[in-house]
Amino acid sequence: MSQDEALTRREWLAYGGAVVGGGLLAGCSDTQGASDAETTQTANTANGGEPTQTPSQTDQSYTASISPVGEVTFESPPETVFTRLTHHADMAFALGRGDSVTAMHAPDYYDGLWNQFVERLPGVSLDWSGLYSSWEPSKEQLYELDSDVHLADPAWIVKQDAWSQSDIDEIAENVSPWFGNSLSDRHQQPPDAWEGSYEYYTLWEQFELVAEAFQEQERYQALAAIHDDLLSTIESGLPPESERPTAVMLASADLDEIWAYTMDQPGFLTAHTRPLGPRDAFEGAIETNSTVDSELLLEADPEVIFFLGGLEPGTSLPKRRETFNADPAAAEITAVQNDRMYAQGARYQGPILNLFQLEMTAKQLYPDQFGQWPTYEEGPYPEIPEDEQLFDRQRVANIISGDF
Repeated sequence: MSQDEALTRREWLAYGGAVVGGGLLAGCSDTQGASDAETTQTANTANGGEPTQTPSQTDQSYTASISPVGEVTFESPPETVFTRLTHHADMAFALGRGDSVTAMHAPDYYDGLWNQFVERLPGVSLDWSGLYSSWEPSKEQLYELDSDVHLADPAWIVKQDAWSQSDIDEIAENVSPWFGNSLSDRHQQPPDAWEGSYEYYTLWEQFELVAEAFQEQERYQALAAIHDDLLSTIESGLPPESERPTAVMLASADLDEIWAYTMDQPGFLTAHTRPLGPRDAFEGAIETNSTVDSELLLEADPEVIFFLGGLEPGTSLPKRRETFNADPAAAEITAVQNDRMYAQGARYQGPILNLFQLEMTAKQLYPDQFGQWPTYEEGPYPEIPEDEQLFDRQRVANIISGDF
């Protein structure tokens, strides 16, 4: 598709005065859809002028806002969705648009991982295999994909050498808007252009904004109610802090290179561990995403070890346990001796994965309060008896399918 052809997409999209990607408009969490007249009247009245209506807008248009993009006006809900990271792909999936995703990071890998959980949602299917892998997207490919929205963070995209601010603006004008936030993952520092204006969101705050962009507020509210109930269940059952185990999350296929992640860092990467309040095994001695060895792990001596990606297809948790038991230092770790080594999914989780990971982590940390986590070796998320489930799978499946 040529750039001239792409320009016709402006008939579908108009911006509500935002300089997209320029950091001039910070996102806000209380933006709601509005008619053209309401939107224009609010803007002009705020500037002391008389209400007017922009000729290019129609009564069906609506606005949504997110940092760092600012406010965007849509003529209709997006139907095809470019994503870069899986928290955004999961949001599209949760809103009934899993099959509309045109790109994502490592699609074949994450298709396999996500389907380990989707297996437990009756009547729901997901197929991301074979999509464009968008970790380092090219501008030309975005023209080719011609997606209705780029559910990705422009502040992250411009961190790559291949992208400039003008490239971001060009795609937003000629193809479709950017609408995503990724630096909230661990409250990363934004590029200079967004310094002082970048807003950080929780996972579910951002999901609400994305739902507004798709005009799926009711679907969001239905899922958010399940999430709220799950958090209430967790909060009511948590033991006192002094009785909570020390824990760490590790990413390692062997002991030659071990990446360690703390449980309580701000950001949505810990949206499934922070609410459960385990104690940091390293007591702040290392930063999250640090490399450690078995001797340093033994010094920290966690009571619980989580294996990141332990549920991915082809991963054998028994082999991971064997590796740790065979190492003189690692074998002495309390978590290893007590066989409290558990599989986890992904840190870049969206709302659906977050529900499962909250449940599994609650059971792994506090079996006396939330029920025993089944012995897991490999394969899909284990089946849990209905009376021991912390959220209703059928209800979630129905919402994804549009029955809410």
